[in-house]
Amino acid sequence: MRRTAILATLFAGLALAQPALAQDEPAGARSDGDESVIRTHGVSIFDELRLPPDFTHLPYVNPDAPKGGEMAQSIPNSSGFDNFNPYTFRGRAVALSSIMLESILATTADEVGAAYCLLCESLEYPESRDWVIFNLRPEARFSDGTPLTAHDVLFSYESLRDKGLSSFRTVISQQVAKAEVLDDHRIRFDFTPDYPRRDLIQSVGSLPVFSRADFEANDRDLEQTMQTPLVGSGPYVFDSADPNRSVRYRRDPDYWGADLPINRGRHNFDTLRIEYFADYDAAFEAFKAGEYNFRREVSSIIWANRYDFPALTNGLVRQETLPDGTVASGQAWALNLRRPQFQDSRVREAIGLMFNFEWSNEALFYGLYDRVDSFWENSALEATGTPSEAERALLEPLAADLPEDILTAEVVTAPTSGERQLDRGNLRRAAALLDEAGWTAGSDGMRRNAQGDVLRLEILNDSQTFDRVINPFVENLRALGIDARNSRVDNAEYENRKRSFDFDMISDHLGQPEIPGSGLQQYFGSANVGDVFNVMGLANPAIDALITQVEAAETQDELTTRVHALDRALRSLHFWVPQWYNPNHLVAYYDQFGRPETLPPYSLGEMDFWWYDAEKAEALRAAGALRR
Repeated sequence: MRRTAILATLFAGLALAQPALAQDEPAGARSDGDESVIRTHGVSIFDELRLPPDFTHLPYVNPDAPKGGEMAQSIPNSSGFDNFNPYTFRGRAVALSSIMLESILATTADEVGAAYCLLCESLEYPESRDWVIFNLRPEARFSDGTPLTAHDVLFSYESLRDKGLSSFRTVISQQVAKAEVLDDHRIRFDFTPDYPRRDLIQSVGSLPVFSRADFEANDRDLEQTMQTPLVGSGPYVFDSADPNRSVRYRRDPDYWGADLPINRGRHNFDTLRIEYFADYDAAFEAFKAGEYNFRREVSSIIWANRYDFPALTNGLVRQETLPDGTVASGQAWALNLRRPQFQDSRVREAIGLMFNFEWSNEALFYGLYDRVDSFWENSALEATGTPSEAERALLEPLAADLPEDILTAEVVTAPTSGERQLDRGNLRRAAALLDEAGWTAGSDGMRRNAQGDVLRLEILNDSQTFDRVINPFVENLRALGIDARNSRVDNAEYENRKRSFDFDMISDHLGQPEIPGSGLQQYFGSANVGDVFNVMGLANPAIDALITQVEAAETQDELTTRVHALDRALRSLHFWVPQWYNPNHLVAYYDQFGRPETLPPYSLGEMDFWWYDAEKAEALRAAGALRR
């Protein structure tokens, strides 16, 4: 749930992870000196755009969906919020605090690597892709009625370049040589000479657009917390907030882009509400009582045992398992490589051997989950088996900075354990690894190095629902001789310690997109070892080189091979203990919504293209099912 909240408010900081390369659109081509210039309505990597310039709506929406009602969800295990700026790690930004912002280009939920004009009417770029011009829609307006112009786009780019998250600043400074306003509705970006061109158009096209006038009038600083919401051009605006308890956004009745084909059938709810709860049980009980109406379930024990309350058995609440075609989130415990005791790969591997997923899935998760093995789990980009010839060609020059068997061994997979909580075979393997690494067991059973230091491991945890998973893991680690403990802290301390790297091991999400790009630098690059996205502090020249290769891939085959090599190399370093994922969305909701019969593969879309059914809602009100 923490990941969901962060992604909802920090999409711009992560946008660089998903840019794509434009394919030529011959119908819009023109000549500009010695080079052809393509004028088009969108960009797509490797494949041509699925939607023609005259498309009327996205294929997976109901273009006639009614407007109205409220979608209300929860954030459990939270200490609340204290500001409205999602682009700083100071303070705790309120959920969905970037929802009012739009970007020049917008992605869809049924294509990988495609983006279409939103704030722009068209874009122009040469065959070399050395630059791009965005032709903005003159009708685009901010919610306060002021025009959105190229000057706002330039201001937004410069603000993010100079005051955005450090990893973002590092990457964008490598990509963009110059940004220039050509007139009120045209802006040009020139790219640096040596940076791979594949991702750059969507990189700049995905940046959020701020109102320069709003920043100046309210003396806003992107690096500091903000006590008033941002002004944007999107379909929703801030409505109200109850500090640390709830926040509400309302659909803007004067939204400038409501009739655009890319928006038809979307943004259907009059209001979006997020309720905050101190713990997971309280959030679930509030759902049962009708305090909010839509729930994404991430607790297997609740899903298996507690969906038997009257509103469900009476048919007022629907419980559904819906397919999820996205790459798995890469949920894992990440070890802090900044700590000296975790710099030896054998120590890290030994720790990973002590988590028994098979026992946990059977005894704790009711068999609902699959094990995460790859940073591209649930996709064709996951490395398998031994390296192919093409992978070996990439890995061989880098082998000195990777494990010695990287060219010949099977790809590292999460260890398999037996039916008992403590797998004796894995315990023996882990003990041998620690012995080799110089951490030997003393008379008290604790592992110490030559200096007499005890091998300690604190698992930082702010979720009571994780206690039942972490505590058996801790018991297994202690059986190995590691002084392990589950440290329960509140959400605020958790975030502060994560940001200051004051932890041994922490739960995070390290999964990567179907078309990885410069976002890899944010998560795994040496230049960002001091950034919160590179949570484990990974700094490895072989990984840096492979990231560069992935960024430069120009065909799907090249990309697949290079990601396989990178995935293989990352997994060989044992800096994570992979957890689990569910290939489905587990959802429950009060039966007052409609949705497309067939959902797109890459989004559940409950806040995007679901809609309110007034007749069903009236039946719920008559039954007294909802408090709000």
